[in-house]
Order: sequence, then structure tokens, then C-alpha cells
Amino acid sequence: MKASNEKIVCPITAKHIKVALVGQPNVGKSMLINSVSNAHLHVGNFSGVTVDKTEVLFDYKDYKFTVVDLPGTYAFTDYTIEERVTHNYLCAEEYDIIINVMDSTNLEKNLQLTSELLTMSKKLVIALNMSDEADKEGIEVNAQYMSELLNIPCVKVSAAAKTGIEELIETVVKKFEGEKQEPKLIFSEAVEEEIENIVSYLQKHNFEAVNSYRNIAINLLKENKKTYEKLHEEPIWTELQPIVIEASKHIELHHNTDDIKEAFAEEYAAFNRGIVAEVVKQTTIKSEAKTLTEKIDALLIHPIFGIPIFLFFMWSLFQLTFTLGNIPMDWIDGFFTWLGTTIAPTISNDDVRSLVVDGIIGGVGAVVLFTPNIIILFIGIALLETTGYMSRVAFLLDGFFHKFGLHGQSFIPLVTGFGCSIPAYMSARILKNDRDRLLTLFIIGFMSCGARLPVYVLFTGAFFAQSMAGNVLFGIYISGAILGLIFAKILKITAFKGVDEPFVMEMPKYRLPTFKLIWHTVLTQTIMYLKKAGTFIAGAAMIIWFLSNYPHNTNLDKIYSAKIEKSVSVKQKALLENQLAEAQLGESYLGRLGKFTQPIVAPLGFDWKMNVALQAGLAAKEVVVSTLGVLYSIGGDVDESSKSLANNIRQNIPFASAVAFIIVIMIYLPCLAATTVFAKEAGSWKYAFYLFVFTSVVAYSLAFIGYRVTLMLM
Repeated sequence: MKASNEKIVCPITAKHIKVALVGQPNVGKSMLINSVSNAHLHVGNFSGVTVDKTEVLFDYKDYKFTVVDLPGTYAFTDYTIEERVTHNYLCAEEYDIIINVMDSTNLEKNLQLTSELLTMSKKLVIALNMSDEADKEGIEVNAQYMSELLNIPCVKVSAAAKTGIEELIETVVKKFEGEKQEPKLIFSEAVEEEIENIVSYLQKHNFEAVNSYRNIAINLLKENKKTYEKLHEEPIWTELQPIVIEASKHIELHHNTDDIKEAFAEEYAAFNRGIVAEVVKQTTIKSEAKTLTEKIDALLIHPIFGIPIFLFFMWSLFQLTFTLGNIPMDWIDGFFTWLGTTIAPTISNDDVRSLVVDGIIGGVGAVVLFTPNIIILFIGIALLETTGYMSRVAFLLDGFFHKFGLHGQSFIPLVTGFGCSIPAYMSARILKNDRDRLLTLFIIGFMSCGARLPVYVLFTGAFFAQSMAGNVLFGIYISGAILGLIFAKILKITAFKGVDEPFVMEMPKYRLPTFKLIWHTVLTQTIMYLKKAGTFIAGAAMIIWFLSNYPHNTNLDKIYSAKIEKSVSVKQKALLENQLAEAQLGESYLGRLGKFTQPIVAPLGFDWKMNVALQAGLAAKEVVVSTLGVLYSIGGDVDESSKSLANNIRQNIPFASAVAFIIVIMIYLPCLAATTVFAKEAGSWKYAFYLFVFTSVVAYSLAFIGYRVTLMLM
């Protein structure tokens, strides 16, 4: 029977099994859950995709499963947030079984974590994932013999091919129902001798413990903080502490080191090599010729050609974003135009008709219009992520980034920021050093998120020919990234001083992205975008409509009504009606607010409408377009060519002001949701205040320069 998310009627006596899914990054944990339970999880081919535990529920026969997908971690240390989250969960939370997911093609490296899991008090099952890839590479893993050597069930599975999944679930059930067996973790003679001395002492004094005496002894020798804290309060600690100290000295002497952790690292490495030598067989002889991955890497991470190739990929992505994305825009624009003209005659009340047509349909339509561009951008980033190319670029840019004070791993959250700032802020957790992480968090905002893309597309389409618009769009994104690097250097030598740490990054194998993986990644992000358009942005458009229509000045109506009645031509009548609408807009709450604060932005060439749009964008950048759609749908010059928002923008906003506007959009504070996540990841709301001040000053200063320079060149 296959596990699924479908509702299954289970007996009242159904047993609950809670599983902790643990493994190193890039071993396919999230994809394994997807294969087991048909859950749609985001899977990325680089370190740090799973940044929080994710629970998935499903039924299997008479059992109810809860699988907790913990962050990928290389070892049980406190260097990274992922390692702390995983370690704290495994040590403090309640669960029944650990499933340790391993990469069958890289067993020795994965055993580094497995050997530490063997000291846990919980039952353990090993899932040898990617067994299909191991077969292709001529790597044969004897799972049965490995089970005997470790005294732990080992099951070959392939999350991608969905093989061995049911056997894995059956093994978990069998392990759950059976008695816990002590894993076989054998160290050198010197270490085993000292473990035995400590175990004998604990047994002699009848020490009560949840964990086994052997595991307590190992954790004491490894200087595990939690074990030390627990035993420090026990009466036996006075006599036990000298024994542990002497044992540590003996082991350090045996390994010719004064660091017990280094000694145990060597012990684990020796144990892992022994396991690999026993259970792994290379069925095909590797030739001296380069593998396909090595051949591709020789080009893509070439010290000279690597960066130009990456820039070419990004340029191509933005060309596609604009050229292909523009094709369905006319259809979407036509649909919302038809929808407005169809609904308008059915509503007799002028205010309600204006609210529905101009506020809701106009505001939401202005955002939905750019969905094709957003989808193309999401697809491009997902391809970079899932093929393994992202990690290569991080490696490639490490030396370049260090010149600007950034860490090579900063590339991952920075590139993620082109899609959305929220996951970008969260993915900054892969940076081990708090200073590096904070610096990266402050720079992510310079990477224009997908929510800013509609503004860029709107203005580039308004002021540039379609043949040039893609290049301009690429230039905007690259300019933002360059500014980010420059200000990273400034922050590094001022607010975030410190010595750079060495860079170590895993290089996962290239993998062809599956259609299912790309589909779910892009679909999830697109649905989130459209939900914002249909809920938050629709609400914001309604508020903006209300603020732009009230209070209504009846005196203006009387004055212009008389003029309109006396008009002799249709064009003159339309012009007067438009002037009335613009005058009423200036008297509204929104007009008053914009005019009150306009002196602040006047040096940037902004009128009060642009000012209001920027203020609305603090809630969500998508609202900028819908706000412009509401404000510039009235009050513009009457002309037969004024058929779209882009035309109204071009006719009412000078080019120099548009340049300054785009600069502000590129730099100023991210949306409210992203700012909240930023404060959480930074550790305090004071950093959000610093970010507001920093981005506001930089955006205003550069926009002022951009406005003046553009005026000089025109």
C-alpha cells in the first residue's frame, strides 16, 4: 500500500509514529517526503533550502505518521542556525524514530553525521537515497551488510524514481514495534578503554539515565554541553570529573593533539572509512578522463570566463522576461478592459461603479497584467537553483565578493532576492558568522525582488522601444546588484568591521531539473503573487480609491458643470471633465497627503501622485503599480493614444523624474512582510529601523543625483 495525503479511514486504535527526518544538505530529504506523502515541498540543490522544520502528516495501514523535516546539517555543532535547530530538536523534542537520509553516491561524507546520530537514544533507520544515481555511476552499496555492521536497518531508496519507499515505511513500522537495539559504533582501542572506564563507574554508582551509559560516556568525552550540564548537578560529578579529564588526556595523547574534538573527528573519520571499505564496491573502473561534471565545471567556473557566462545567463533571463512576457500582456489587458466595460453598465450608482471598475478591476488588473513576466523570472531562478549551478556561482564569486566584504555564500540569498526578499532573508541563515549574515541581510534589498518587476516593466515599456526594453530591464537589475556590492563594502569598513572567514561550499552534482519540481516551485510562488493581487492588493486598491475620491468638493462640480454645458465640441467637453477629475483628486484625502509631503520629494522631480505611490509601496511593492493605475487613470491629457497606463505614465511623468522614481523603487525599504522577516532574522526590530534609515538616505541621495544628471544629459 502506498502512502498518500488522501483521507483514509483508520481504526480508532491507530498508532501514531512521529519521525524526525535528518540528513546533510542536498541528500533529498524534502523530495523523499514528497515521494512518501505526495506533499508539495520546495526542494533546492544547494545548502540551506530547508531552514525550519516542516511537518507532513499521512496515514499508512493502521498507522498515522508525522514526519518532521529538519534543516540539513553536516554535523552536531553550533556554528550555524540549521545545526542548532536540528541538534536542539533531536535532544529536546518528543519523537519515536530518526530517519537518517544519506546520499548513496557520497557515503563516506554522509557518515560524518550518521556516526554522531548513533549516539542518540532514539531508534534509527537509514535511508540510502539516490540509489539510482549510484547504480548509474557504478557504485554498489551492500545495504544488508551495512545494516549488520551498524546494527541499524539500512534501506535503499530513490526519492526521484520513487523506489524503495514502501520498504522504508515498513522498516520504520517494524523498528517502531521492535525493541531498541544498541548501534555498533566502534572506536580505537584507547577510546574504547576510556569509554569502558566511565561506563563502569556509572554502573557501579547505579546512575539513572534515559540514554545508554555508553552514549553518556561518549558525549562526556566529546565535551557535549548538555551532558556536562546535566551531570554537573549530580552527586557523582565530583568523582567523575577527574576520570573524564584523565580519559581526555589519554585520548589526546593517543592522537598527538591537545584538542579532544579533533581527536574524535579522526575517530569518526576512521570509522566511516572502515564502513565504506566494507560495504561500497565500485563496479566500474573510473578512467583518468574527466567526468561530464568536471568538463562542465571547467567552463562554468572558469576564473576568466565564468563570470561573463553567468552574466550572459542573467541577461538572457531578463530578455525572455520582457519579450516573452509581453506576448500575453495584451490578452490580459484586453480581458480586464472588457470586464470593466461589461460590468460598468450594470451598476447605476456612480460611486459604486467607479469603485468596482476603477478601484478594484483597474487596481488588481494592473498587477495581474505582469504575471507572465513574474512566471518567467521564477522559472529562471528555479532552474539555477535545482540544477546545481547556483552553488557553482557562489564558489566562483567568492573571491570577488570578499573584495566587497561579502561572503561567497552570500550569493545564494542575494540571488534568491531576485525572486522574493522573504525567502532571501531566511536563506541568509546558511552564513555561519553573525556579522556576515547581518551584512548580507542589509544588502539583499538591493536585489530587486519580483514584486518590483511590474514597476520596471511598466516604466521601461513606457519610455523605451520593445527592442531596447529587455536591455534596460537587465541594466536596472545589474545596477541594483552593483550598488549592493558598493554599499556592502561601505558597511563592511564602517558598521560591520571584522576579519573575513575562509569559504567552504559544497559542490553538488549537476542534475537535470524535473518538470514536477519546477512546476511546483513556480506554481507556489505564482499563486502567492496572485493571492496578494486578489486580497491584499485589492484591499489596498479600494482604500486608495476611497482616499482619492473623498471628500467630494461640490463647488468644483458646480463650476465645471457650467463650463461643460457651454462646451462646443466633444474634445473640449472631455478635456473639461478630465480637469474636473484632476481637481477633485487634488482635494481628496490622498491628494492632500501627497501635496503635504511633496516638498520633501520635489527635488527628485516627483509630483504628488508619484509621492503617494511610493508611500503605498511600503506596504507591498505591487501596490505601486495599482496605485499609479488608480491615480493616472484620471487627470491625464485627453488624447486618442491614451489607451493604457503606460501611455498615461509617458505623458504625465518627465523622463528624468521616471529615472529618479526607478532608483527609489530599486533601493528603498522592502515591503512590510519582508521587513518583518528581516527583523526576525536580524534578531531585533532595531535593525529594521537601521534598515529604514539606511535605505531611505541612500535611495533619496542616489535618486537626486540620477534626476540631476538626467536633466543635464537631456
